Amino acid sequence: MKQGHAWLLPTLSLMVFSTGVLAKADQNPVADTVIASQQAALHANAVMKGFGPQSPRNIDEATGLSSGQFSAAPPYQRMNLCNIHFHSGAEHSGGEFTQYAGNGDGKGHYSGYLYSGRLSAAERRPIAQSVCSGKQGGLQSGDTIEVHFVHTTAEVQPGPTLGACFNDANSNPQLRVEAQVYVLVNDADALDFGHLTQVEQVGAYYQVVNLPNNLGDPVAYAGSTSGPDFNERGSPFQVSWRVHPEVAKVNVRSLGRWCQGNRFNEDHGHGVRNLITNPALLSPIL
Repeated sequence: MKQGHAWLLPTLSLMVFSTGVLAKADQNPVADTVIASQQAALHANAVMKGFGPQSPRNIDEATGLSSGQFSAAPPYQRMNLCNIHFHSGAEHSGGEFTQYAGNGDGKGHYSGYLYSGRLSAAERRPIAQSVCSGKQGGLQSGDTIEVHFVHTTAEVQPGPTLGACFNDANSNPQLRVEAQVYVLVNDADALDFGHLTQVEQVGAYYQVVNLPNNLGDPVAYAGSTSGPDFNERGSPFQVSWRVHPEVAKVNVRSLGRWCQGNRFNEDHGHGVRNLITNPALLSPIL
């Protein structure tokens, strides 16, 4: 790594993984040079190319030099909830999720950030069968997920994919994401994911009526959509983010039940985008 390009790679740290998707035994992480190459490509393809600030980021670091600012979206209570999805591993870092899971496969899997607090042996005890299994495996007790509650100013009903956030009458709505990080535990008394994601119409807007409000003061910043598809190119979407710094414990089995059937057609965790550390691609946090 060349001097003067410290933003190319996240800080590496050692972590004892759980038995779920983040610990797939035959997964050999790609070299640091692969991630550095992706970050360099993103710099070449996005800086000074008209893209706004990007996501995800370290919410504990306020520095940002991106000149592509935009007006913040309204509070989520005055927007429609349009989509809920989750990522295996937190896309953001900071707060109570600072343990880097490693480089993964270079395509967003087996990477991200993990809950840095302690769990009891009972909470970490694996359940008989992993939940929300996809091509990259399933999730288990001890795994970390980041949930994105996506809101839009368009008049839409909640549905699958980010396409549900747009309609023919409004193809350029304002977007807001309430992001919360959960750690999955083997505890029937922990929070129920189905309850947390319950959607009802409140007045004129679709809302998540049981969204936790006790996970610390959220960090608000201007960013973009995320996901590993944008590891080497800028996301053109402008998104107002609020990322909560504290982690909630969620019953792993309840997430499994949700994955078996929900209005968003979500049945597995999405991959994570590389953390954006290049100041030229970050907005300042005030």
